[in-house]
Amino acid sequence: MIFPAIDLMDGGCVRLLKGDFQKRTNYYTPPLEVAQQYAEAGAEWMHIVDLDGAKNGNSAQAELIIDIAKQSGLKVQTGGGLREFYHLRRLLDGGVTRVVIGSLAVTKPHMVKFWIKELGGPQIVVALDVHIGEDGDYYPTTKGWTETGSNSIWATLDGYVGSGLKTVLVTDISKDGVLGGSNVKLYKKIQKAYPDLNLITSGGVGTLKHVKALKTLKPHGIIIGKALYENKFTLSDAIQC
Repeated sequence: MIFPAIDLMDGGCVRLLKGDFQKRTNYYTPPLEVAQQYAEAGAEWMHIVDLDGAKNGNSAQAELIIDIAKQSGLKVQTGGGLREFYHLRRLLDGGVTRVVIGSLAVTKPHMVKFWIKELGGPQIVVALDVHIGEDGDYYPTTKGWTETGSNSIWATLDGYVGSGLKTVLVTDISKDGVLGGSNVKLYKKIQKAYPDLNLITSGGVGTLKHVKALKTLKPHGIIIGKALYENKFTLSDAIQC
């Protein structure tokens, strides 16, 4: 399943290059209009990141995201700055289908496991935005990709085994916004190690060939952002390829 994505800052759509807030591209179509276009093209889901929230540690774009969930006709999953239970509850009660937890899933896993128990596994996605370390392994980052944790992706995911978690979203930061292809090798390894988790892939898609390579893995979802903004191909082509 294709998850078209929008990243929000200051109420508008943007993209960052490799997660760098200093390398920002602004897109001027209003977010709700983008979402409605994706619905018309055949999307069922949409992935929304509140970059202001991710950077500053608060849910900054909640009202806009709820508006998109109510008016677009799409199921919405969203994350960025979700630090308190009431942030999650507000979004879910407002019509968002799933909330995405990033930094806290790494820094406060016991809290996130409690949220999974309270809200139910299907309503929470753990998002790991990973950076390759000096040892060649992958390590989740936090605080809008500005800090790197000490535990590997494997140690982090091991901690969620048996928690009720259903879905994990993994982004290779080095691929994000580059349009040069996704880290298929890493995704294969994750699927093999954690066959009971639904995997959503993110980062690197720039051509339909990249989409097809990911579809061979049969992941739960494939997130595509910049390639759609920049008209590298259409959403309907990505869905059908």
